[in-house]
Parts: sequence; C-alpha cells; structure tokens
Amino acid sequence: MILSDKTITKMLGEQTLKIDPMTQEQIQPASFDIRLGNTFSVVEDTPSGIITLGEAIKYRTITADTYLILPGQFVLATTMEYFELPDDLTAFVEGRSSLGRMGLFIQNAGWVDPGFKGEITLELYNANRCAIELRAGRRVGQLVFAKMDSPALNPYNGKYQGQIGATGSRVFLDKDK
Repeated sequence: MILSDKTITKMLGEQTLKIDPMTQEQIQPASFDIRLGNTFSVVEDTPSGIITLGEAIKYRTITADTYLILPGQFVLATTMEYFELPDDLTAFVEGRSSLGRMGLFIQNAGWVDPGFKGEITLELYNANRCAIELRAGRRVGQLVFAKMDSPALNPYNGKYQGQIGATGSRVFLDKDK
C-alpha cells in the first residue's frame, strides 16, 4: 500500500518515520520531495583504466552549494535529508520528470529497505550535450513510501547503514566475491 500525505504526516508526528531536515511543503499527495545535498563524488581514474568489483574504488569528493555536471558525466550526490525508516516501511526513489526532460538522469538503486537510516546516495548522469548546474537544496526527486504486510524479519543493517554524504560503492565488501 502506497502511503498518502495524511499517513506520512501522521508517521512523522509519531516519530515512527523520521526525516531531517524537512518542511511541510515536501509532503505531496502520495510521496515526499527529496532535495539535493551539498556533497558530490566522482570516481578517480585508475592507472589501468579498469574498475574491479573486488577492490575499493577511490572517489574525489567535494562539498559545494553548486556543481556543474558536464555532458556525459557521472557523479554521485546525496539527499539533503537524513531518513530513518521503520521495519515495516520501504520506499522507492524517483527522479523528477522536469529534470529528466533536461537530460539529467537521477537514480539510485531505486529502493530503500525497511530499517534503513541515512542520507540517500543518488547516481546522476548528464545525457545532455550541455552542462547542467546543480544547486544544493533544489528538489531532485521524491520518495514513494509503501507499507509492508508485516515488519521485516531482517531489517536493513548493511554496508550503507548510517551513510552521510555522497557515498561511493562498497561492492568490494560483498561476501559473494
């Protein structure tokens, strides 16, 4: 079941769902607007020109209120908001259509697990032939919350729990190397 603005507001008031910072205007009829944070990370070049899944990837991270994403560039960014989801709530991350129409693809794995705590890292890609100026604090997408039929037996407690800022891949920590 997708949560309505009424239920989102109720859960925020009860503190069963936590979002900080936030404004009432971010609560939409069936979603919550997410804003762009001020940290951006870009994969650093490797001597071999190859990224492997078994080794830590090096990133160059900057903190800035504006970021110019070049044509064809891929950059990690973060939400301004820190989220704490209860064990019976999941969320879908959706980019804004208005930005997609500019050629800016905003995504993450698309899914926030029940029990997740942290800022959400977004993968941004500029498919346009022009650079696009990004500004911290601007709406970039929304979370659509879905209530589960029961609390998760194993709520999220993975390698991105508690993340702050644009967090790079930690795939090298996977057990299925």
